[in-house]
Amino acid sequence: MTLLHDAELAAAFDRGAGSYDRLVTLNPGYHAQLRRSARRLALAVGAAGHRVLDLGCGTGASTAALAAALPHAEIVGVDASAGILRRAAAKAWPARVSFVHAPAEDLGTTGVGAPFDAVFAAYLFRNLADPDAVLRTVLELLTPGGRLTVHEYALSGRRVDRAVWAAVCGGVILPLGAATGNGELYRHLRRSVARFDTASAFSDRMSRAGFDQVRVLPLPGWQTGITYTFVARRPPERPGGAR
Repeated sequence: MTLLHDAELAAAFDRGAGSYDRLVTLNPGYHAQLRRSARRLALAVGAAGHRVLDLGCGTGASTAALAAALPHAEIVGVDASAGILRRAAAKAWPARVSFVHAPAEDLGTTGVGAPFDAVFAAYLFRNLADPDAVLRTVLELLTPGGRLTVHEYALSGRRVDRAVWAAVCGGVILPLGAATGNGELYRHLRRSVARFDTASAFSDRMSRAGFDQVRVLPLPGWQTGITYTFVARRPPERPGGAR
């Protein structure tokens, strides 16, 4: 079966917005791991004036992780699903947090207020029809020396990791997804992870897009070998404006 992309995927998230928060809380360590990845941005915690883009912010779990890790940063959450974004925006946020409804593919034309000191993207890139194009756009949205952190499923390539993912999907994710009446979205989740890059392939993809200092950091718990933090940097400009 094919994956959902673009408007079809946004519509599936719209339909699933009401139950999304309840389901992700059943994932052990979900919020703690987002906070760990947010800290891996490694921005100066006490510094004022940082601007951070939360790309594919969903219902705001990643936004909350960023707000906790960076208590003085301005955070802009962006998502393609209007229903999901309404759930995020309805929560209590400090004034430094705002939200914009836009697909990741359209960031170059939405006027989200670039540049940013950092971009955070959780569970986004495997859902994109053209992840390379979005990586190139993100590179241009960052200040020279700005950081990108991607929190994403990316199977290691080992058979045991694929077996664990298949077992979790068959025993937990798909039955719960079917119970919401939006099983299509959770079938997409299973397929999108299985078909996405391995961890090493995605780090190579980041390098090809122009990022440097790319690192692949595992996450603890049952998702070791399944979920990673990828961190990278837009190269600083050299004298004369060259990279």
